[in-house]
Amino acid sequence: MKNIMGKGIALGLGLVVKSKEQMEALVDELVKKGEIKKEESNEVLNELLQKGEETKSELDQMIKERMNIMLNELNLATKEDIQRIERRLDALEQQPKLE
Repeated sequence: MKNIMGKGIALGLGLVVKSKEQMEALVDELVKKGEIKKEESNEVLNELLQKGEETKSELDQMIKERMNIMLNELNLATKEDIQRIERRLDALEQQPKLE
C-alpha cells in the first residue's frame, strides 16, 4: 500500500515540477520568440524554479495531510499503539507466574 501511495506522490510531483533543464529550455524559447529579453531570462528562470519548489512543497503537504486522513479512516494500529501493547506485554511477562 505504501508503495502505491509513494508512486502516486512521485507521479503528482513529477507532473507539477519540471526539471531545471526543461525550465531553461522554456525560457530560451521565450527569448527566441521575443516575449522576454535576454537580460530578464535569468530572473524569469529563477522565478519559475522558485514557484516550482513552492508548488512542490504545497502539494507534498496536501498529499501528506490527505494520506493521514485516509490512514486514520482505515483505523489501522499506529506505531504508538503497537509500542504501547509491547510495553504492556513486557510488563505482563515480568509478573510472577501462578502455578
